[in-house]
Amino acid sequence: MLALTTLRHTARSVAIRSPAVSRALSAPRMAEQRRNYHENIVEHYENPRNVGSLDKNDDNVGTGLVGAPACGDVMKLQIKVDENGNIQESKFKTFGCGSAIASSSVATEWVKGKHVDEVLAIKNTDIAAHLKLPPVKLHCSMLAEDAIRAAVNDWKEKKEKKEATAAA
Repeated sequence: MLALTTLRHTARSVAIRSPAVSRALSAPRMAEQRRNYHENIVEHYENPRNVGSLDKNDDNVGTGLVGAPACGDVMKLQIKVDENGNIQESKFKTFGCGSAIASSSVATEWVKGKHVDEVLAIKNTDIAAHLKLPPVKLHCSMLAEDAIRAAVNDWKEKKEKKEATAAA
């Protein structure tokens, strides 16, 4: 009896490792995983807003490049700011999971039309709450907050450098 059980177990293990069975098993798992994510995450992942790049050499463009070595997510968020300090345009490129892409997309939407000082009030908890991120994905919203801050700081540094050069 023990030999028969071992044989069945071994046969089942080998079958699960075959590519055809793995593909068949992964489809239901992916559907199940998708059901576990809130529709806001899925919407921003499947239809991300403001994907692309702005000219990083433009004095009116601030670039924030941040990453999380623990999970491998990297996020670049750029803002184009007018002479009054209002963000006219924002773009992002993200290498990472769906939650990182969704967080980037939301961040670019939320910063457009606001003053640079106003966007510094955007917190990762706001992004996470909007997307209904699961606790294990909160680092994605933290990356988005960090990217916003880095982009604003980059723009401010460029502005100060430009003003110092003009004054000299």
